[in-house]
Amino acid sequence: MAHHHHAPGHDEHRPENTHGHDHEHLDWAELAPLLENQAELFTPLYEHALAWLAKEVTEPGLIVDAGSGPGVISGLFAETFPGARIVAVDGSEPLLDRARARAERLGAGDRFATLTGDMPGVLAELDYPADLLWASRSIHHLGDQGAALAACVERLAPGGTLAVMEGGLPSRFLPRDIGFGRPGLQARIDAVEEDRFSRMREDLPGSVAQVEDWPALLTAAGLHHTRSRTFLLDLPAPVPDRARAYVVESLTRTRDLLGEYLDPDDRVTLDRLVDPDDPASVHHRPDVFVLAAHTVHSGVRPV
Repeated sequence: MAHHHHAPGHDEHRPENTHGHDHEHLDWAELAPLLENQAELFTPLYEHALAWLAKEVTEPGLIVDAGSGPGVISGLFAETFPGARIVAVDGSEPLLDRARARAERLGAGDRFATLTGDMPGVLAELDYPADLLWASRSIHHLGDQGAALAACVERLAPGGTLAVMEGGLPSRFLPRDIGFGRPGLQARIDAVEEDRFSRMREDLPGSVAQVEDWPALLTAAGLHHTRSRTFLLDLPAPVPDRARAYVVESLTRTRDLLGEYLDPDDRVTLDRLVDPDDPASVHHRPDVFVLAAHTVHSGVRPV
């Protein structure tokens, strides 16, 4: 599934802050380097999430990464579960090419396959039921999230686990007061993001308004033993170059996509923050950090 963006902490292996336009026409392949950099940066968070899943999902034969993007998490599944076959599913063939190349580099090419097509219908093409089906920020891009979860459950083996990464907290990169502009810029960006995300959901084909109680949605889709846990990415200042590059890219996208929805003073502040020639920009500031929290909800198909 090749559509993910960021509502409150919404998108990880898809770039955050992409709600400002018709996301269905986003060129995911063009975003591939950003997607990979972001997912690699968030690897510690994903590793904790997969370790948590591995406590209850023991020796899965088949793992499906639904909405895999360039396959960073698929690769982590291959490492976490050395006996499993992995299938990465996405709407973008160029991103799946990257996923295959990554699996080869990891030495997991012989137990790695890809499936191209749009969620959730493409799941019907899986040859075998999954012991673990993972959907990271892909469900919220489908109009009827309940129906999408039900389609995922249909592809689970009895006793299989569905895990969805949805929700969490908006990421933070900067102190509340950065020394210019009105303090609290990121909170105001979040408010704009929330409205854009709601509009994105409303505009999806077959959109169904839903209380975003993910454990309840998993239960309604027929799963038992639902549980949720939130995982933290904490990269304090001074950050490594890769984290700084991610912050630059993220705030630049925010300015490009959401700038018109911010008030003029905040737009000026954001312009300064992403200007490489400004010593107070995120290119140069010593106080840049990355703090993010993502939630995983899982449930088990009854035997």
